[in-house]
Amino acid sequence: MRPRERQRDPVLGQLDVTAIVARAMDIPAVVGLGNITGEVNGGDIIIIDGNHGLVIINPDEATLAEHRESATKRAAFVREREGLRDLPARTLDGYEVSLQANIEFPHEVEDSIARGAGGIGLYRTEFLYLGKEIEPTEEEQFQAYCDALKHLKGRPLVIRTLDLGADKYTQTRGNNQERNPFLGDRSIRMCLHDIPMFKRQLRAIMRASAYQARSDIKIMFPMISTLMELRQAKMILNDVMEELEDQAKPFKKEIAVGMMIEVPSAAIMANEFAREVNFFSIGSNDLVQYTLAVDRTNERVAGLFCPGHPAVLRLIRDTIRAAMHNRIPVSICGEMAGEPLYTLLLLGLGLNTFSMNGPDIPEVKKIIRNTTFEHAKSVARRVMSFDSERQVMHFLREETRKIAPEAF
Repeated sequence: MRPRERQRDPVLGQLDVTAIVARAMDIPAVVGLGNITGEVNGGDIIIIDGNHGLVIINPDEATLAEHRESATKRAAFVREREGLRDLPARTLDGYEVSLQANIEFPHEVEDSIARGAGGIGLYRTEFLYLGKEIEPTEEEQFQAYCDALKHLKGRPLVIRTLDLGADKYTQTRGNNQERNPFLGDRSIRMCLHDIPMFKRQLRAIMRASAYQARSDIKIMFPMISTLMELRQAKMILNDVMEELEDQAKPFKKEIAVGMMIEVPSAAIMANEFAREVNFFSIGSNDLVQYTLAVDRTNERVAGLFCPGHPAVLRLIRDTIRAAMHNRIPVSICGEMAGEPLYTLLLLGLGLNTFSMNGPDIPEVKKIIRNTTFEHAKSVARRVMSFDSERQVMHFLREETRKIAPEAF
């Protein structure tokens, strides 16, 4: 029987909520395949290749043998990468990189550390809300944050405030459905329109900051697009601090406050924003979506969603430069951070903090440990001279294959 293949862009296929959770659990997943279940019958053999966004129904013997060999090589690499856990993410010429993990729930901390994470660079707090009919209380949120800090034992924890809305929230819960939720009332906008809810979360975070003397907790605001939004969010945080102080509730007064760079306006004005925050974190998923005007969940335009587009890369480069100029840390926490294809480029652009799903850490670490910072910078210079994503992807694939052929 002739094999049938259904393919989907592997990067886009990892972006919806279900796929994010699946990847964090190291479960192969490919989404956006339409009515593929109608093409499968009981007893069929199916290959699910999450790395390449490929599903093959009833493969022929040659295809099956090829993928079994690939799986064997992959298993060998998994065993090899376990030995990388306690080794530093340091280039051959001594450039040190911090590899951190993204989590949805506190219990994921231990697994992330076991894979070599030096901390949590993104705690997606909206998962405390999803799947519940009512908003979690301040106390429930406080306990969740303390639980994460307990497992981290002094390692850093970056808590992103609510990023609800659009693809991460059921619109039927609201009174009026939005025609274009990705450009609507989501993330920080939603929080600023519901200040009591926002304050409950900020109170929980600030109270958790005093959970342990050695706790290293930071607050990060998502989808900031204007200076006014940032200033209003900071003002509300200051109000919360005053309230807690009046109530004699302990909190860490000198807490680091950062923002995500995930819309073009923030990247273009990164120099101005850098004067008002303690750190940046680049959210590549939304930055790609908004820069290229591509709905990342729309199958009809999936082929246009590409982190390697020169326009996206220039915004990332300029954000890093602005952070360096203003002497604040900058990291990246989107799917791009955990994709080995982009490791050399991001390293060469000057990033020294990557936050990704736990299972991606060993592979990224291997690339970092098998190259030099000088080589990465030369790769970045070459990439930034290209004017098409096709050139970018081809060049990065060839350069990465030299270091980690098993990644492809």
